[in-house]
Amino acid sequence: MKILAFAASTSSQSINRRLVEYAAGLIEGADIEYVDLNDYEMPVYSSDREGAGGIPEFAQQFYEKIGAADGLLISFAEHNGNYTAAYKNLFDWVSRIDQKVFQSKPSVLLATSPGKGGAVTVLKMAEASAPHFGMEVKAAVSVPSFYDTFDSESGQMRNDEIRMQLKAAVSHLAA
Repeated sequence: MKILAFAASTSSQSINRRLVEYAAGLIEGADIEYVDLNDYEMPVYSSDREGAGGIPEFAQQFYEKIGAADGLLISFAEHNGNYTAAYKNLFDWVSRIDQKVFQSKPSVLLATSPGKGGAVTVLKMAEASAPHFGMEVKAAVSVPSFYDTFDSESGQMRNDEIRMQLKAAVSHLAA
């Protein structure tokens, strides 16, 4: 089973990247391909830009990566209660190829933040919109207070309850 995993963030210090890497490590028997959104930087979407130059090659490449995967593991960073600008822009471009961006892939959605909210607002937004864009959400987990919950030195969850929630969630993507 091939899983496409990424953090919906471009931060070099992304806690959502650390979370998605940790969660992917819990999936037994899967081939994990990690994607960095920094590799898909494009002009801000507009119909004028699309009309003048078509859809950027990076959008096509990202769409093809989704198509080649058997499942998706995404961890959403939250900026002011919403998607990051980089993720939203990539999504907007890819949706011009096919509104069903996620191509009926089984998916596990994650989110974390330094605070107690755990980026739950963006996670709920992603989960609610998923069916409209061809995503089959198998599980969604918010991880609050990342720096208290995750031990960066050992790369392990300190909180057993959250560790079990993550393990149960990603089991939906196991081969």
